[in-house]
Amino acid sequence: MEGRNYYLYSMDTSAALQIFRGHLKIYIDFNEAEWILFSQHLSFAKLKKKQYFAESDKVCNKVGFIVKGSVRYYHIKDGEDITGYFSFENEFLSSYKSYLTGLPGHVYIQTLEDSLLITFTKKDMDEMLNDPMLAYKMERFGRLIAEQYLCCYEDRVTAFITQTPEERYL
Repeated sequence: MEGRNYYLYSMDTSAALQIFRGHLKIYIDFNEAEWILFSQHLSFAKLKKKQYFAESDKVCNKVGFIVKGSVRYYHIKDGEDITGYFSFENEFLSSYKSYLTGLPGHVYIQTLEDSLLITFTKKDMDEMLNDPMLAYKMERFGRLIAEQYLCCYEDRVTAFITQTPEERYL
């Protein structure tokens, strides 16, 4: 493999976990015992370019963190795909409504390039929320992620109302 792709697939899990842990400090800071317990609920996903993280009409039961790579969120209307958003390295991704409700989502989330993700499922989150050692921090983490998602959503709605597609792309 060449350049970036070689780095993506040669990155060891401990390096990816350290990137993730560093980013999490924006929201919560785990001590070593908490981190060990938390990290047992994490999985890795290596997705090739154009693979799906989530698909319309399917339940998305996980949240991902992009260690390397990027994704686009899109819908299909009248046979045409309409891109609504992008996520890049050090950002979370999910079909969040589907994740929360357990109902099929309405969005496709597709990789734009080979990507490395760290993921956790709704079941994992529920288990961590029921663990006395992690409950407080996971409750805080969930709230802060939801707040960030809501702020991003409001920004996107405002942009769709006030900007042209070209302005939003730039």
